[in-house]
Amino acid sequence: MTKAELEELRELWRARVADFRASGQTGAAWCAAHQIKEHQLWYWVGKFKAEQVESQPRFVPIHVQEPTGEVDKPLSVRVGPAIIEVTPGYDTELLRDVVRTLSGLC
Repeated sequence: MTKAELEELRELWRARVADFRASGQTGAAWCAAHQIKEHQLWYWVGKFKAEQVESQPRFVPIHVQEPTGEVDKPLSVRVGPAIIEVTPGYDTELLRDVVRTLSGLC
């Protein structure tokens, strides 16, 4: 199989997987309706999912502004494109959860 044929096959399956996900059907029902073997669908679903995980960054840079010495001013924390303002007395668990969530999205 040539590189062009392989890319064509990948695009065909990328469209099929997108169609399956948008359908709301089970894998078995979608495959029966489209006359496709279910194991082929799950192979490509897994392949695209693995590629997506590999392409995601493993670390997200966090930039913290140096404190200015003013006690009541919020501290700005940047996670990817998001900026979080942290004020004195903040909930550390909430901040940790927000940073984790943003790190997964950025």
